[in-house]
Amino acid sequence: MGDGSLELLKGTLDVLLLKTLSGGPLHGYAISRLIRTATDEAFQVDEGALYPALRRLEKRGLVEAEWSVTDTGREARFYRLTEAGETELTSGVRTWRRYVEAMGRVLGVPAGG
Repeated sequence: MGDGSLELLKGTLDVLLLKTLSGGPLHGYAISRLIRTATDEAFQVDEGALYPALRRLEKRGLVEAEWSVTDTGREARFYRLTEAGETELTSGVRTWRRYVEAMGRVLGVPAGG
């Protein structure tokens, strides 16, 4: 990984996917591209991780998927957050904020900075 990208910590991908889908339904490639863009290329989610994670979230009832047509005219599965997914996202964000604050204290970084 000498390209400057970061390896995702366990549990991070689900929160990233749920947060990305909180803006509305997206197909897999758009989800991956949005995460890459939002993190300035630090997180690059490949298909081998993305689609199994989306299926796992779908099985848990956190996202739903349906076939639709992309802007380029191709058929793709579009994923959207469910009500349970929104609840899970809220919980996940809260947990990650606590994690970041705790790590900041250990590393000597002031909260919020």
